[in-house]
Amino acid sequence: MADAAAKPAAEKGGGDPEMKGWLLKWTNYIKGYQRRWFVLSKGVLSYYRNQSEINHTCRGTISLHGALIHTVDSCTFVISNGGTQTFHIKAANEVERQSWVTSLELAKAKAIRAIESEEEEEEETAQVVPSQEISTVVRDLTERLENMRTCYDLITKHGAALQRALNDLESNEEESLASRTKIVNERATLFRITSNAMINAGNDYLRSAESQGHKWSKMLHHEREQRQRLEEIIEQMAKQQSQMEQAAVFVRRNKPLPMSSSSTMVCMTPGAPGTNLTSDDETEFYDAEEYGYDRTGDSPIDSTFILKLNKRRSSSEDQVGSEGHTGSSSESDEQRRTIQTVQQVCLISAARVASGGDDNNGDKVDEASKSQTDLVRRASTNRASKSGNKVVSRRTRVPDKPNHSVNLWSIMKNCIGKDLSKIPMPINFNEPLSMLQRLAEDYEYCEVLDHAATLTDESEQLAYLAAFAVSTYATTAVRTGKPFNPLLGETYECDRMDDLGFRYLAEQVSHHPPIAALHCEGKQWVCWQEFSMTSKFRGKYLQVNPLGGAYILFPKSGHRYSWRKVTTTVNNIIVGKIWVDQHGTMEIVGSNAAHGNKCILNYKPYSYFSREVQRSVKGVVINRNNEAKWVVRGTWDDKIEIAPVLETSGTADNPTYTTGEYKVAWQCRPPPPDSEKYYNFTTLACQLNEPEDGVAPTDSRNRPDQRLMEEGRWDESNKEKVRLEDKQRTVRRAREAEAEKAAAEGRPYPVYEPMWFKREKVEGSDEFVHVTKNTYWAAKAAQNWNGCPDIY
Repeated sequence: MADAAAKPAAEKGGGDPEMKGWLLKWTNYIKGYQRRWFVLSKGVLSYYRNQSEINHTCRGTISLHGALIHTVDSCTFVISNGGTQTFHIKAANEVERQSWVTSLELAKAKAIRAIESEEEEEEETAQVVPSQEISTVVRDLTERLENMRTCYDLITKHGAALQRALNDLESNEEESLASRTKIVNERATLFRITSNAMINAGNDYLRSAESQGHKWSKMLHHEREQRQRLEEIIEQMAKQQSQMEQAAVFVRRNKPLPMSSSSTMVCMTPGAPGTNLTSDDETEFYDAEEYGYDRTGDSPIDSTFILKLNKRRSSSEDQVGSEGHTGSSSESDEQRRTIQTVQQVCLISAARVASGGDDNNGDKVDEASKSQTDLVRRASTNRASKSGNKVVSRRTRVPDKPNHSVNLWSIMKNCIGKDLSKIPMPINFNEPLSMLQRLAEDYEYCEVLDHAATLTDESEQLAYLAAFAVSTYATTAVRTGKPFNPLLGETYECDRMDDLGFRYLAEQVSHHPPIAALHCEGKQWVCWQEFSMTSKFRGKYLQVNPLGGAYILFPKSGHRYSWRKVTTTVNNIIVGKIWVDQHGTMEIVGSNAAHGNKCILNYKPYSYFSREVQRSVKGVVINRNNEAKWVVRGTWDDKIEIAPVLETSGTADNPTYTTGEYKVAWQCRPPPPDSEKYYNFTTLACQLNEPEDGVAPTDSRNRPDQRLMEEGRWDESNKEKVRLEDKQRTVRRAREAEAEKAAAEGRPYPVYEPMWFKREKVEGSDEFVHVTKNTYWAAKAAQNWNGCPDIY
């Protein structure tokens, strides 16, 4: 690392910050630092094995506009995009580390400003009606052309006068030479002034025509891209409609559905492993009735399902794969070290086999399920009575949603292919809750965690934790409103320890990228989470990809688990009834005392052609000896059942699990009456934004635009929302200007620090997460809010 890095461009007097130099980068496959050549250019940080690779082989890149930059110690810093990519970098000394961090922060600020300016220009272009724009431009150019004609007439007039004066100078000898020269000079001066005016008018006309031509060119390019995207969407919808029509014909004729080259076929025989032919598409077709979870009843039914298991490469395999990597890539080392295998699981209920399918056995299980459900539903009431505290009377609904019409397509057409989490949207698409409040709804069924904390069987405890993880999606099937994007520094507290058994704190700790940190604690468990997401609007649907992890600790047993949320897709954005689907694989991994235990849950995507119950979730709890101990099944909007695995047979790729009786681990509570009139809120959701005394001045309850929307004053709310966003943007730009000034003067500038959370390294991992400082509740008790930013 003897080579000196270039100084930041900010120190040279402007331009985009650019740096080059040798740094040490942590590499997973050798578990140590290796020397790499890093290049910072145009808002992107790239690295290479050596300088000769710059023109052909990039080993990894991170775009800085959405990156987090964290200083670990005097020489080490970490850059992460909040998702799959994280660079752990070590400099030679503190000065070099500070030089790189300063340049990275400046490059990030410039990248954010560039994106915002492009979005503002696109928004301005999109908002102008083409006919009005053309009329304005034509009128402006016509006025400038008239100015040029006037100048031309004046040039002709003064030119003729000058010519006459020159003729008089030659012919008239009686007058004095001085007087004739004076006349010629005056005529020449007028001619020069008029000529300059003509030149200026011509330049104005040319500049105006060039600027408008550039603008029209951008508008034409924008409209061309939009048209191309719409054509692709329409073509895709036409193909899907054709496939659906063909499928309907086959169903009516009672014939097997046709298989395409991009389908998955699962042939099942009760009591035996199925045959699995997989490909890239998640759609599943069936030519026989599936043995699956019966949504209308609680009886245990034989079933088969597919699990996607992540296996880690060995060190030797990973080193070979990494050395053989010659193309440009932005993959993280962790992604390259993980391979995915598919396992088909067949389930057999031992009780059903023993009874020969007798319905009486199903009745027994049904009674057991109902008793478990009653136990779960009574947990909240029992908790409140045991505490001995008076339960606060809270509201049970919010004002009805006004019927305001809005042209959805006029707004969404300009958002195709973009991340909606970073685009200002009118409140017409919102619900009167902040994202910080919406995340608090994850703990509506915290009684499942309370029960899990009392269990001594760690595998059963993990099964109940899996049921809780599924319960966080309970209301998403009908909640199609978008929460308000939190402002930087915005907080939310929810102290329901007396009646619901938990207290919750959340803070928006970053704006680019948007990250929320939250901490929730019950009497026998502690949960913390860092939530971020990316969302892409594809015209037909909106896909939300959550980033960041969730963690929980059961202090009594020392068991700690972590998991990540699955993908959410909002369908029929433009045409038809909006509906939400959850799909993907969730892996709950144990650590500390629970190290080696894991639960794999498969959220099956919705399919028009599947005979399986929609919104289904199936999974297996595996202990540290790689033995299946519990089976999890159900739907993410209704209930989850669990059953112990009594016997395992079959092969490793096609195991058959014989299970005991199923019991309900989680049951969704029915929605309040007429909830569809007020945003499909649950009772807890109605109480989240209820005004409360003594909360922090940055609390979401104090947010004016959100309160105005809840009260039905949408026009005022939209104006207030714009004001708050402009205020936040002004504060951020002032910080960026101060950071640039500090960099130019060669002094460090402190980065933004959250009020109630701090960033720490995850135990046993290379990742970083925001955790609580444990100072909020003491500050609330003392009503000491010094240091809280003025964001409203």
